[in-house]
Amino acid sequence: MFSVRAEALKVSVILPAYKEEKTIEEAIRKVDCALKGTGFSYEIIVVDDGSPDSTSLKASQCAVNNSHVKVIRHAANMGKGAAVRTGFSHSTGDYVAYIDSDLEISPEPLQTYFRALSSADIAIGSKWHPKSKVKTPFIRRLLSIGFYALAKLLIGIKVSDTQTGLKAFRREALEKILRAQLVKRYAFDVELLAVASLLNLKIVELPVNMELKAKFSPTDVLRMLVELLGIAYRLRILRWYQKTLAGVCQNNLAIA
Repeated sequence: MFSVRAEALKVSVILPAYKEEKTIEEAIRKVDCALKGTGFSYEIIVVDDGSPDSTSLKASQCAVNNSHVKVIRHAANMGKGAAVRTGFSHSTGDYVAYIDSDLEISPEPLQTYFRALSSADIAIGSKWHPKSKVKTPFIRRLLSIGFYALAKLLIGIKVSDTQTGLKAFRREALEKILRAQLVKRYAFDVELLAVASLLNLKIVELPVNMELKAKFSPTDVLRMLVELLGIAYRLRILRWYQKTLAGVCQNNLAIA
């Protein structure tokens, strides 16, 4: 089912970006370096999510000098989930990954993530993997633990980490997931993994090298909570995801 020759594969890496004029050029360069010499044919898709700064301009300048790079721009800020969806719609890879463009997460292991898809549907980064190297402020770590505990309680998440911004997918897996995705912003990753679980997709967790610097505002935390509650309501009460996915994969759907 999963055997595909690596040299025959094309991979796509989506870089959702919002106000990343200071990092976008380096992010593109690092992703490019991570994929060179891997045997994969590849493309790097930058989705500027309505940035008011020069993110789009700098990314476009990179595209002029690198044929692997594509740049798409949203006219207004729509959220990371919307950016990933847009990037996927412009992608052509057999395998598709997305990684945050703020350089908090190293793209060096991208090859490992893609190769893991030879025997899995999804490969996700986990801060709690024993081989992960993570630097993070205490408050952010505490919020992350609390959010995960709540997601596990409300949604029944089975993986150890939901929010790490490095994930890779077999194309057909991500396509099925996106058919049932509604969240465009803060809890996008939680909803994605909840849908993947309903589809009985095989998920592997891999190590990451990351240094988290950005802080969450109280407003961000509240919005994440509201979105999480919305997912739980659609999953547990309305069973909206189950009904939506029924026609996607009738023989492989976990409806319990």
